[in-house]
Amino acid sequence: MTRAALRPPPAAEAPTGTRVRWLPGWLQTAAALRRLALASVVANVAIVVTGGAVRLSDSGLGCPTWPRCTDSSLTPTKQYAVHGIIEFTNRQLTIVLAVIAVATWLVAMARRRERALATGAALGVPAQAVLGGLTVLTHLNPWLVAGHFLLSMAIIAVTFVLWSRLRDTDAPARAAAAPGAVLLVRAVLAVAAATLVIGTVVTGSGPHAGDKSADGTVHRTGLQVSSMAQLHADSVWVLVGLTVGVLALLYALGAAPAARRAAAVLLGVELAQGVIGYTQYFLHVPPLLVGLHMFGACLVWLAALQLAWLMPAAARPLRTAG
Repeated sequence: MTRAALRPPPAAEAPTGTRVRWLPGWLQTAAALRRLALASVVANVAIVVTGGAVRLSDSGLGCPTWPRCTDSSLTPTKQYAVHGIIEFTNRQLTIVLAVIAVATWLVAMARRRERALATGAALGVPAQAVLGGLTVLTHLNPWLVAGHFLLSMAIIAVTFVLWSRLRDTDAPARAAAAPGAVLLVRAVLAVAAATLVIGTVVTGSGPHAGDKSADGTVHRTGLQVSSMAQLHADSVWVLVGLTVGVLALLYALGAAPAARRAAAVLLGVELAQGVIGYTQYFLHVPPLLVGLHMFGACLVWLAALQLAWLMPAAARPLRTAG
């Protein structure tokens, strides 16, 4: 995320916009907009988890075409049984996500608040639908599957910033930090993003392809999974080391408790995610642990975003007592 994206709106900015007659009044309040933004964050995390369930249950081609489930039916048929139901259900959750995104966009337009972010979040839904369709039409090409996951991470970032801007209207309450702390936090965010990217390559090289194509082949990246897993582990340890450095620096500088707490939460989530990652590796990646690891990746990303959010847009040295 760039500095501009993480910068809060000016404290004086509190436009109320105009009322939309055909929208209920309660839906056009500031509180409703905040709740919708939070619902967007939660829904996008949920779609990542359910998408993982599709892959891990070998239901990626339960609906072998798109936008229909089969060439002759919009819904699953007996031929594809349970796998078709799992894949079709995940597709229907996209409708829920779209409803939340459109509602958020409408209220943001009405209140003239954070229109760009709300528009970006709304446009992410059809983009994901198209990319998901391409993954099906290419018989689960691992690179497209990776892009499908990473686009979700980008949308989660957009919706998180949208929610954060709406809930944090008191700019002076944000944590002050020295320039070095801000740079270190940006490094944490960058390494967290890189770790997510490498993680998708590990998954695309591993045993969970999501399903087999019509001729029985399984599409993989062709990279050696042990080497990719080692690279992923190395990036995780770099992330943990940077987070420990941020936490120590924030305590040394006497930063605001919220910033120190955010760094501690991030470190805790990273360590828990590391335990899950190593456990699934030595147990030969059982599906349940892989799904839990995907959920943990969302939590690490959100925790890193929260820490970055608490850093001020314009860094300044902290005043020291005495």
